[in-house]
Amino acid sequence: MTDTTSIEALPFEKALAELEEIVRRLERGDVPLEDSIAIYERGEALKKHCEQLLKKAEARIEKITIGPDGQAAGTTPLDVPE
Repeated sequence: MTDTTSIEALPFEKALAELEEIVRRLERGDVPLEDSIAIYERGEALKKHCEQLLKKAEARIEKITIGPDGQAAGTTPLDVPE
């Protein structure tokens, strides 16, 4: 785990991997209480970071529109509920 790494600088894949490791450590139940609280808090921050990155990615996705002839007619932004 990279406790000293700024969460905002982590790409999605690394943030998710660290979050998964935190979950594994907490599920094992062998972490002292103070450490559990600290890594839980980091896990919450990582979860929020991952959610923000996913939301940004979804906003960038475009859907292809199909014309009456069945051919691609262009793209429109994906409607992302806020």
